[in-house]
Amino acid sequence: MIVPPYLKKGDCIGITCPAGFMAAEKAQTCIHTLQRWGFEVMVGKTLGSRSKNYFSANDDVRQNEMQAMLDDENIHAILCGRGGYGVTRIIDGLDFTKFKKKPKWIIGFSDITVLHAHLYTKIKVASLHAPMASAFNDGENKYINAWHKAMIGKKAKYSCAAHPFNKPGTATAELVGGNLSLLVHLIGTPSDIITKNKLLFIEDIGEHIYNIDRMLYQLKRSGKLDNLVGLIVGGFTDMQDTERPFGKKVYKLIKDITEAYNYPVCFGFPVSHQTENYALKIGLPYTLKIGKNKTQLTEV
Repeated sequence: MIVPPYLKKGDCIGITCPAGFMAAEKAQTCIHTLQRWGFEVMVGKTLGSRSKNYFSANDDVRQNEMQAMLDDENIHAILCGRGGYGVTRIIDGLDFTKFKKKPKWIIGFSDITVLHAHLYTKIKVASLHAPMASAFNDGENKYINAWHKAMIGKKAKYSCAAHPFNKPGTATAELVGGNLSLLVHLIGTPSDIITKNKLLFIEDIGEHIYNIDRMLYQLKRSGKLDNLVGLIVGGFTDMQDTERPFGKKVYKLIKDITEAYNYPVCFGFPVSHQTENYALKIGLPYTLKIGKNKTQLTEV
């Protein structure tokens, strides 16, 4: 796995919106924070564009801007302004030839899971699953500070409280994962995630419980859960039930589906669409230790 160079003061971070629209004012705190940390910031025209539909711009504009940032040697990392939907529409048109010779960190989550999976599977370059521009509006909390530490090369050591559904154990492997809906969406495509002998993390937002159940069974039936060394279950927020209740909560669904596997499983890890969203380096090795009183995830 190729690890991009970590950032130093004076390096340039490009901000682009390869999927949904984002108002420019929502990124101002992020821009000011990055500058205060000593980074240069280059803002793409997709941020705060005059697009009148869901996307930040049409497919060609979003693709071309991402391509320009991938190729620009003066840009040292690419922060996606927001997710939403749209990366799938442009991923096959991106050329990673120059990027692979001089890789840089690509940062984001949610729909950016498509980029993370593609980079891991096809390009063999590590990337950062982490808060995007609007998250900086919450202030410099421990999750934003974790973002900063990750980008300057400090190794992570995270912990969270024990959960009654946890399956204790210890495992070390490369970390992969992201948004569950997108991971399932990528099955059978060139960006399909590799899970064998990996630590997998999942999270999601705004889905019906029955749909989460369906996606979990698709992971299971496609073999994605068979040969993991560990599973990290993050936040599943704003879940919706049907008028006739499904009968289980999401964590109980996951617990029941993973019961037959022998690897450790933790629930409630702070990776989510909410403020609680630790920076995770996809493609790099971590040790997951699930004990009686707490869970620890440590970058090796």
